[in-house]
Amino acid sequence: MNDRPLQVWVVDDDEAIRWVLEKAFSGAGMRYRGFGDADEFATALAGGVPDVLLTDIRMPDKDGLSLLDDLQKTHPALPVIVVTAHSDLDSTVAAYQGGAFEYLPKPFDVDQAVMLVRRAARQGPGSEPATPREGYPSLIGHAPAMQEVFRSIGRLSSSSMTVLITGESGTGKELVARALHQHSPRARRPFIALNTSAIPSELLESELFGHERGAFTGAEATRQGRFEQADGGTLFLDEIGDMTAALQSRLLRVLAESEFYRVGGQVPICVDVRVVAATHHDLAQRVTQGDFREDLYHRLNVMHIETPPLRARSEDVPLLLGHYLRVAAGELGVPVKRLAADAERALVQFKWPGNVRQLVNACRRLTVVAPGRDIQLQDIPLELGGGTTADSGGEWDQMLRSWAEHRLATGNVALLEDALPRFERTLIETALAQSQGHRQEAARLLGWGRNTLTRKIRELGIEA
Repeated sequence: MNDRPLQVWVVDDDEAIRWVLEKAFSGAGMRYRGFGDADEFATALAGGVPDVLLTDIRMPDKDGLSLLDDLQKTHPALPVIVVTAHSDLDSTVAAYQGGAFEYLPKPFDVDQAVMLVRRAARQGPGSEPATPREGYPSLIGHAPAMQEVFRSIGRLSSSSMTVLITGESGTGKELVARALHQHSPRARRPFIALNTSAIPSELLESELFGHERGAFTGAEATRQGRFEQADGGTLFLDEIGDMTAALQSRLLRVLAESEFYRVGGQVPICVDVRVVAATHHDLAQRVTQGDFREDLYHRLNVMHIETPPLRARSEDVPLLLGHYLRVAAGELGVPVKRLAADAERALVQFKWPGNVRQLVNACRRLTVVAPGRDIQLQDIPLELGGGTTADSGGEWDQMLRSWAEHRLATGNVALLEDALPRFERTLIETALAQSQGHRQEAARLLGWGRNTLTRKIRELGIEA
């Protein structure tokens, strides 16, 4: 682009944002020009075109998406970076589908903005826009890790690439797969989901590829498999890492040749299916261990999306709690429950080992068991980080009783085997913290001898 300074224009009704960006771009040796509204920008555009444009989405006179649509018709080669404080999936996907080069949620790092402008000037405009789709799943979050997921969905909105989604159980991998489908050219065709680990391996082949009548005992009629059902659309294969070696080979052939045979069939069946796979396993490690085919791994891992665990996006917990408490109230036909401040703090601090799935179930449970309109700290079960700040032994006993009743109601037995180690661990760790790690003093606080404490620390695997 010769040696002249990059020309970057900014359209944003927020004067403070324009001032910050002017300092950043001018300091980076770029020629900056700012506009407070779209009309002012349009007037200037008649006299020349910048190298890169940054625009806000929501402005008083004309929103950024409408401006983006106009520029796609009049200046399709102009790279546009969309900047907005409304960092949800809807805005992200709409920006990419409108032809945006990149999507930058507020608050942003000015160095990142400078880097994006330079990259946009080098690479030019984004991909061709796709037709906007409605009805995407409820993916919620403002945390940086979720914004990266939204960006990936937006970037893939005009393609039918194979995608591998990885992440812990309960992080919303199927929601991401559904969003990929809803925001793709295949959105009006079927979305078929199959949890491969939930079906016995001897039945999974028939489930995937179908079977002919008489192919095996009980096959009384010809049956279409999931690949045929998903023809023209998307097939989501969850927990792909648990698939047997034989089925991995068959799946590889379908991905390579887009055809397969039903079980017992003699005629090849051709399909046009986009495969989105998901797993909580580290597939690269399973390849190294010889448990997963390397060629299949590379076929599936054309594009990769990582769904973050909830503990890595704790800032999203209040938003998720509010949303799923409303959902739970709607399901049960009751008024929406609200979280008291100390109850919300406890749930935000909780690590959520079951991720969003556990949070959803917790919202249903709290909606049922909380006696009042407001959910108090004592309404939150111990296993979700709840409890009480009072020193009353009666309240402590009541919480323990509630915990035991819940365990028994859900079919758990041998309560003492579960409770006693947790009880002892909690008291030992508290005493050690109080004594700053001095075991003799901690043993005295517990009413034990030092040898007893040492043995318990070893049995319970408590770290020094």
